[in-house]
Amino acid sequence: MDTYKTIVTKRDSRSFTEQAIPEETVRRIVQAGRMAGSSKNVQPCRFVIIQDPEQKAAIAKCGDFAAWIPTAPLIVAVALTDVGTRGEFDAGRAAQNMMIAAWSEDLGSCPISMHHVECARDTLGLPEAWRVCIVVAFGYKSKPQQSIPQAARLPWDEYVRRDRW
Repeated sequence: MDTYKTIVTKRDSRSFTEQAIPEETVRRIVQAGRMAGSSKNVQPCRFVIIQDPEQKAAIAKCGDFAAWIPTAPLIVAVALTDVGTRGEFDAGRAAQNMMIAAWSEDLGSCPISMHHVECARDTLGLPEAWRVCIVVAFGYKSKPQQSIPQAARLPWDEYVRRDRW
């Protein structure tokens, strides 16, 4: 799939099959996150791959709306240190890279916030200076995607202005 088509057709998925994701695919997804740019090249993100059912259930308890994530065959937590000034933005870039890479592999994904920071840090055994910024669930989609590329988007003129508002 070409890059533009991958981006405009990507949809979040919260319903996955139980099919395991090949290790080579897992590595490509995480590599896509690792290769995301970062402000001043600080590279503040680290990735925790979660596939153990007990660990997936434990991390799900750290997000207010994350009860569904243990159904995903793969979860990747983006850990962030507070070094630098643009960590949250950089983590978002990494997460988006991973989700687009997954979509190009015919995998669905969905990002989840970890509302209980200490819970996520303790669950994953992160050092004190680190926190989980975002978690992304990945898996083969159990439902077909919507066929309309602009599904649920406002019209162009409500999004875009030229030169001034």
